[in-house]
Amino acid sequence: MSATPRRTVHRPALVLLVVVLALAALALGWWQWERFSSASGTAQNLGYALQWPLFAGFALFAYFRFVRLETETTGTEPSGVSTEPGADTPDTGSGLSNTRTGLFAGRRGAPAAGPREIPAGFLPERPRAARDDDPVLAEYNSYLARLNAADGAAGSTAGPARDTERSAG
Repeated sequence: MSATPRRTVHRPALVLLVVVLALAALALGWWQWERFSSASGTAQNLGYALQWPLFAGFALFAYFRFVRLETETTGTEPSGVSTEPGADTPDTGSGLSNTRTGLFAGRRGAPAAGPREIPAGFLPERPRAARDDDPVLAEYNSYLARLNAADGAAGSTAGPARDTERSAG
């Protein structure tokens, strides 16, 4: 046995949510099966009746996957076996290190992977804005700059100058 204490995190709200979701999905599946069995039942009702239990199974799978990933990030498996690099793994006599337990016991000998980086050159390069040396555009921008300067120098005769910037206070 390992001397490392087993760290268990209880999340009753999450467990309750998963149980309610699974039971609701099973109830909806039962309801669709009853609709299919009635005189007005269609193949669509049969499809939904078979689909709702899959949703319930997915809710359970997602919960157990979440718990597994959470224990891998903390460095211990639910059995208390440390999965950090360089840690001693117990010998099961079969020559394989047993670092997975429970639902994921089929994945033996594969230690928990740490965060991985995306290799350089894997993602496409971000597009860069083309430098536009269009003389017509440059002339138009200088025209707008002259208009703005003339508008600011002439001032407005219709009343006091308006501050166009907003104040956050």
